Amino acid sequence: MFTGIIEEKGRILSVDQDRTNKVFWIESMLATALKIDESVNHNGVCLTVEEISGSAHRVSAVKETLSKTNLSNWLAGDTINLERSMQADGRIHGHIVQGHVDGTGVCLMRTEQAGSWEYTFSFDPEYASLVVEKGSICVNGVSLTAFNTGIDNFRVAIIPFTYEHTNFSSIKTGTVVNIEFDIMGKYIQRYLDLRQGEREDQFSSSL
Repeated sequence: MFTGIIEEKGRILSVDQDRTNKVFWIESMLATALKIDESVNHNGVCLTVEEISGSAHRVSAVKETLSKTNLSNWLAGDTINLERSMQADGRIHGHIVQGHVDGTGVCLMRTEQAGSWEYTFSFDPEYASLVVEKGSICVNGVSLTAFNTGIDNFRVAIIPFTYEHTNFSSIKTGTVVNIEFDIMGKYIQRYLDLRQGEREDQFSSSL
């Protein structure tokens, strides 16, 4: 479990194909503090540390992860966001992030606002009920607040600190990003869907 507050940026050193999986070596200042089998958030995706060598660590992504995220687009030299799992005795500065990406979105627009930046991202309208005005959303592992929400897009504002300390500086129009919707919204939506199903079953049985 994570908070969406990025600790460091990492640089992809290599990408290798292993049957249907992809294997990544990632260089960062976090590497020496990591442990084998530790879960780390990579651009919003929870991956397990498999090996550590000097200032780099290795992770693998399976076919399912590659199909649901932007990891299949990663290339050597790309910069990604990294966050270790939250500590139970600390403050949660962002929001609860699982590292289970729901899907990808595309940057539709990026505008500079004299000291900050605004980004508009698209998303699958299937998830429209999970994107609420001033609600939490996770983009490339970063905890953000959505505004100007629509049926298939939302906007976020990025302060200079976030712009400099994450890979948002490299996100341009057309960039594909990972999106995780708020877990609380997903539980509520699931509950409502089940209740609706029960009502429909009751109605059918009364006919």
